[in-house]
Amino acid sequence: MTDSTVHVTAVAEQLPASKPRRSKDVLWLVLPAAVGVVAGLLWWLLAPGGLNLVSGNPDLANAANPDSWLPRDLVLAALMLLAGCLTGVMLDGKLNGVGATRRFAFALLGGALGALFAWLAGLLAAQLLGPAPDPALGPGFGFTLRSYAVLVLWPAAIAFITFVLALFGVLSKKPVK
Repeated sequence: MTDSTVHVTAVAEQLPASKPRRSKDVLWLVLPAAVGVVAGLLWWLLAPGGLNLVSGNPDLANAANPDSWLPRDLVLAALMLLAGCLTGVMLDGKLNGVGATRRFAFALLGGALGALFAWLAGLLAAQLLGPAPDPALGPGFGFTLRSYAVLVLWPAAIAFITFVLALFGVLSKKPVK
């Protein structure tokens, strides 16, 4: 009598191993977005036109003062660069193996969402906690962002730091003899 047995590898056993990995990858999208809210509140606290904790100059405390527009945008730019660099450094070492492209894409998207949330949280903090803008001046003279290119700095810093760290990783490997 011949006994024919077929051995089939269970595909269902491999799926749970990849499922938690995917859920961990989504954190690269969610955490920068949540940090963006904190960055927006910091923007309002530190920037001229908000609480003005950086300069302390009473002339720049007025959001309608045109001299406060550039420093306000620069404070948000510095926060975006800092957050992007920190995200890029945390992403280093996570770009090897399965799902590296997905993690990088999620980090870039999370950085873009974080920048957008930072901008909106700063505007909301200004509306809720700041003085009411003068309606005679118009809607553009309150606590606003003048240079929208600042919002691209977070994902751009992630991409740049990832590139530099990957380049250093490739250059530091010793050649095979």
